[in-house]
Amino acid sequence: MTSTNEASRTPRTVGTESTESAAQKRTIAAQEKKGLTVQDLILIAVLLAAGAVLKLTVASFLSFAGMKPNFVIAMYCLAIILTRPNVGQALIIGLLAGLMCQIPMLNATPLVNIPSEVLGALACGLLIHLPLKVAGKADINPFVNTFLSTVVSGYTFAIIVGLMNGLELPVIFVTYAVMVFGTALFNAVLVQILTPLLRKVLKK
Repeated sequence: MTSTNEASRTPRTVGTESTESAAQKRTIAAQEKKGLTVQDLILIAVLLAAGAVLKLTVASFLSFAGMKPNFVIAMYCLAIILTRPNVGQALIIGLLAGLMCQIPMLNATPLVNIPSEVLGALACGLLIHLPLKVAGKADINPFVNTFLSTVVSGYTFAIIVGLMNGLELPVIFVTYAVMVFGTALFNAVLVQILTPLLRKVLKK
């Protein structure tokens, strides 16, 4: 009887051990992944370029009451959400976006974009690790992440420009509130829509 019971337990034990082993291998593989893949780098480059082109062409047509999508911010947030880089890599993505904005046509005050986009990308790189799901299914991290990252970037830009023009911080926060939060809402909706679509494409 004892040998029979032990024999009956063996398959389940082996099955459990193999499942645990597979899970451990996946965990180790995830921990050992260093840097971004070639596919990730291509995706980041394409999205940053798309953000610049869209900002030069479409953004002005979508402006309303001082609010319009900032496609550069939206696209680097989308790139970070899809590729999930570490914090250092997220900072580099933000720096690339800021350097890209040195093109005069992309911004009237291009130098200010370097700190604003770096801080925006930093916020995005930190927020991608927050599990934000509605009813345990719908992932709203892209929306919340992009909204907050755009606010960080937008107010960093506003504070620098405002202080350069002699404005006080309370005045800056009130004056730029509609533009910053309006832009953040546009960006958040856009990224929330594009994220699941691009994830499906990338899986294929």
